[in-house]
Amino acid sequence: MTIIKTTTGKYYASFVVAVEDDSDMMEPLADSDTETGIDLGLADFAVLRGGKVIQNPRFFKRLERRLKKAQRALSRRVMGSANRAKSRIKVALVYEKIKNSRSDWINKQVATIVAENQGIYVEDLHVKALIRGHAAKSWHDAAAGMFLTRLESKAARAGRTFARVDRFFPSTRLCSACGDLTGPKGVAELGVRKWTCGCGAVHDRDQNAEINIRREGKRLVAAGQADT
Repeated sequence: MTIIKTTTGKYYASFVVAVEDDSDMMEPLADSDTETGIDLGLADFAVLRGGKVIQNPRFFKRLERRLKKAQRALSRRVMGSANRAKSRIKVALVYEKIKNSRSDWINKQVATIVAENQGIYVEDLHVKALIRGHAAKSWHDAAAGMFLTRLESKAARAGRTFARVDRFFPSTRLCSACGDLTGPKGVAELGVRKWTCGCGAVHDRDQNAEINIRREGKRLVAAGQADT
């Protein structure tokens, strides 16, 4: 057991326990077709099979005004004073609320996805590069890296199939109907949410990407190129 004290003065006890290897395994789902691709983004946090959308909760953005107010109050306090110590705790409390809300929300989404799907296929995002780009604050707020890490861990413990599709796989540009690379490309066309392929198929950007990620993930698993 490890005792942890947070910056806001709270104490937590962290336990490590030994369990049987298969104690957390779920029963296989009756419907063998319960598989989904996951296309992560910023407009919507994720798009799953059938067009199911998980809205982006934007925890940091919702509390940003309160955080700025607390930080301004802290900056006006005299260094080493009791009031400055109180203001520092107020800032830390806002950060703690953002962190706890985000972590709890991610755990709930992960639990639902793992419970409902036998196979889960995701895009292997380069999160470190994304949090240095033009939408860095939004990617930090979305915590896509935390989501993917917890999803992979939970899927493994539940006995689900999980595969990461290469980040350079053109899931957005690839037409899921004919296979041509006619979709929106690069940052310049990031705002294109719907597009029409030369074959006549009309696509929603995220739903089309989910289909392609799911197909590629299943192909990798069948070829033995992904962990299951």
